[in-house]
Amino acid sequence: MSKSVFIIAGEASGDLHGANLIKEIKKLDPDISFFGIGGERMKKEGVKLICSSADIAVVGFTEIISKLRAILKAAAAVKRILREKRPSLLILIDYPEFNLHIAGYAKKIAVPVMYYISPQVWAWRKGRIRKIRERVDRMVVILPFEEEFYRKNGIDVSYVGHPILDEIPERIDKDELRRRLDLFDSFPTVTVLPGSRTHEIKNTLPIMLSALNRLKRRYRRMKAFLVLADTLEEKFVRSFIKDNSLKIVPNSEIYNILSVSDIAFVTSGTATLQTAIMQTPMIVVYKGSYISFLIAKTLVKIPYISLPNLIAGKKIVPELIQNDFTVENLVENALKILEDSGYRKRMKEDLRKVKESLGMNASKKAAQIAYQMIRKSYDSLFKKIREKKHD
Repeated sequence: MSKSVFIIAGEASGDLHGANLIKEIKKLDPDISFFGIGGERMKKEGVKLICSSADIAVVGFTEIISKLRAILKAAAAVKRILREKRPSLLILIDYPEFNLHIAGYAKKIAVPVMYYISPQVWAWRKGRIRKIRERVDRMVVILPFEEEFYRKNGIDVSYVGHPILDEIPERIDKDELRRRLDLFDSFPTVTVLPGSRTHEIKNTLPIMLSALNRLKRRYRRMKAFLVLADTLEEKFVRSFIKDNSLKIVPNSEIYNILSVSDIAFVTSGTATLQTAIMQTPMIVVYKGSYISFLIAKTLVKIPYISLPNLIAGKKIVPELIQNDFTVENLVENALKILEDSGYRKRMKEDLRKVKESLGMNASKKAAQIAYQMIRKSYDSLFKKIREKKHD
């Protein structure tokens, strides 16, 4: 009888955090086996995948219809394996609709559940808190305000900090970077983070590019970089770019590029936090389908959409959402950041405070909690087997 973990990450960011978590759990016990749903990063860490997270990942309220068949098939496969293999622990990473459904089944068959990276129940559909209380044994959260929210609702919760801080290079040689990127005589340096999905690129990149063209007329020595998400094909992104003034760099360079950037245009999501950690002034943007926007506007009950503003509890970076996301508004906000030194200084200071609130070693702390749960589950099962033999 060996210790095993079933782990589900339904999206690209979950695959990254899942891989880092698995790496830390293996340090505590290299004999634990892993199987589940994830991406290439989790696969490299030795997870036996029953399907790829890309097959079931959805964004918005309309995209789920096209992937419903794959989602139902994956859910059936997960239930069968949980029933047959009875893992020591089920780890769920974000992806709430699918994962809370699976958590309900795991509870029925007495498989303990750890939920790592909380569904945004504090933002919308707070009724889901009842399901979490009934189905999840331990919440492990990564945003500072989430711990109090869950504790008030009677749920066993631990705040470990944000795992994204574990990715930051210990040291970045900015002078060497500027030499390599030919930035010593440039101003401003602009980083473009247009999103990680094709529909986000279609909605955000054309507006970002038009804004860059306008800024280029004002700043002749401007340099601009686009960080390409791992989930996107470079050929697809290049189809939107008409000249060579915008340099595309791989996602592995994100922290290097942000460290020498004066400003960033960022599509709402995890990239806003990566930008905040590097204390790079930013403008957060988002534009989705009109139907999804109307539904979200009705359901979501938070004052901001970007993580830096939510964590700070106030508006520290501008947000241009849906109809407000125009070339004119993007340029206007960029000029304010670049030319109002007091505004820029305050923003950088507020971003520093956001970074400090996020803690360090999140993956390691989460792994320790997971390992305690694995040991407890394994020992309990072993005890039951011994008692049956004695009977």
